[in-house]
Amino acid sequence: MLLRLDQISLAFGAKPLLDRVSLQVEERERVCIVGRNGEGKSSLLKVAQGQTSPDDGRCWVRPGAKLSMLVQDLDEATDASVGDVVMAGRCLNQVIESSVNSDFEVPEYRVHALLSRLKLDPGWSFASLSGGWRRRVLLARALACEPDILLLDEPTNHLDIEAIEWLESTMLDFKGALLFVSHDRYFVNRLATRIAELDRGQLSLWPGNYDEYLKRKALQLENEAKEIAEFEKKWSAEEVWIRKGVEARRTRNEGRVRALEKMREERRQRRTRAGAAKIELFESERSSKMVFELDKVSLKRGQSQIIDNFSLRVQRGDRIGIVGANGQGKSSLIKLLLGELEPDHGSIRRAHSIELAYYDQQREQLDLDATVFDNVNDGNEYIGEGSNRRHLSSWLRDFLFRPEQFRTPASALSGGERNRLLLARIFARPANLLVLDEPTNDLDIETLELLEEKIAEFSGTLLLVSHDRAFLDRVVSSLLVLEGQGHVQEFVGGWSDWRQWKAQQSAATTSTDIKNARDSKRNITSASDRATSSESAPRSRPQRMSYKEQREFEELPQRLESLETRKLSLTAEVSTPEFYAQDEQVIRDGLQALQALEQEISQAWERWAELDALAAKLAR
Repeated sequence: MLLRLDQISLAFGAKPLLDRVSLQVEERERVCIVGRNGEGKSSLLKVAQGQTSPDDGRCWVRPGAKLSMLVQDLDEATDASVGDVVMAGRCLNQVIESSVNSDFEVPEYRVHALLSRLKLDPGWSFASLSGGWRRRVLLARALACEPDILLLDEPTNHLDIEAIEWLESTMLDFKGALLFVSHDRYFVNRLATRIAELDRGQLSLWPGNYDEYLKRKALQLENEAKEIAEFEKKWSAEEVWIRKGVEARRTRNEGRVRALEKMREERRQRRTRAGAAKIELFESERSSKMVFELDKVSLKRGQSQIIDNFSLRVQRGDRIGIVGANGQGKSSLIKLLLGELEPDHGSIRRAHSIELAYYDQQREQLDLDATVFDNVNDGNEYIGEGSNRRHLSSWLRDFLFRPEQFRTPASALSGGERNRLLLARIFARPANLLVLDEPTNDLDIETLELLEEKIAEFSGTLLLVSHDRAFLDRVVSSLLVLEGQGHVQEFVGGWSDWRQWKAQQSAATTSTDIKNARDSKRNITSASDRATSSESAPRSRPQRMSYKEQREFEELPQRLESLETRKLSLTAEVSTPEFYAQDEQVIRDGLQALQALEQEISQAWERWAELDALAAKLAR
């Protein structure tokens, strides 16, 4: 065992955030903490790290074990270089029954290896990087000291899909224990060996990944609802009994009275599950059939070509996902479409009947100094018209804001709460075009799935920038993939469809390259050996092949074909992320098998060339 939390309690104000929570984490275990925003997931990680002291209970880390944490919020920008930021990473050595922490030095070679794998230049200024690139730097810093226990708080926030998949593979190969918080369902499903759910101050543990947890949790909630219904029925009957007339009171059973008092106290103490968000989209009248039309559009940013000679038609009802690595221009493409940027070359036509709901990644529409109430509807008390007319306080409650938050400034909200506030703002107005730029950051999974459901029901046009692969698969019908150097690939289907197509293309290219290389090698080797065989062959060579040589020469083409096919299959296998999700020894064996197969193919080609040269000589 590496980490143990015993009966941890933590409260902020009157609300118990953690109520006698216990958890053990073993070596090579990967535990994901799930729960709604505000349930205490980040606080639990901070207790495990030693950053927050619990009100009660004890946190134990195995003596000598190194612990590192990636926090949810990005560090303040500094003038330090990327290399210096990573080198400054620390692992804590928490000593049992002591608050003494000692730092571990990070070897320079390990820093450079991590930066190379994350495609980071150690000389870059940390302050100049975007949120996604800063996230990569902080990941490198957390991993640099090779911790025994790694704590990750929303590690996929601000990362592009390529970086997320790299992180998945790295964590699957991580030899220590992993305790993490994430709303990325693909990420959780691939990594988690156990789910720890925080709900109303209690921690419940579930074996398996997120999909298994959902099945088991649904059954638990169903049973809990039945138990509560039975309890309420019994409590109601007892309340009726005790309120009977004088004659009934004379015959009261004192034990029954005490049991009723106990039920009343249990009912008062029960912490009922908070209500779910109730996201609603107001749709306006349909737009014209053509929403956007781009004709040979190009855009540069500095020396970088963001869009190069790109044409596109977006029609009413299209549901388009926009994906690509950080810095490739996803947000710039959105701004081109909306008229916030103008192209260097080409033209863009926009429909005049557009009514836009726009979620911007930086949440610039929010006024952090204004109250929650004023941010949503500019101070107006009602939203909507006719049958859709509603009081703003009711609308805010649907997005899980409490009445005491209505008059607080937006700056006092957490990241998840600000996200919900912006959604409440943009959905309060009718729209026929929904543009969402990374809307899933900081949302808990339950709210994310509700948002997903409502967007899927939206009949207007959707443009979605997201790194959430499950979200993309469920709400879009086509993709625009920004591949770098201005190239944009249009694709019909979701993210999983794109990945499968790319794998097939890669396998087909590999097969063609192998065949071309084999044919070229056969022709070159045969011609060369025929030209020199008369000079190099021994004079005592027999005038014909032996039976064994003849048989070997005839069988070699078929053997080579079989070996090349096996190599193609094995190469495709080791090129998938799923290959690296296996046990470390299985991965090592697979790579060694591929290396041995390549050597066997090389030797078979050499033998074939030798026999081919002999056959040519004997034929003359």
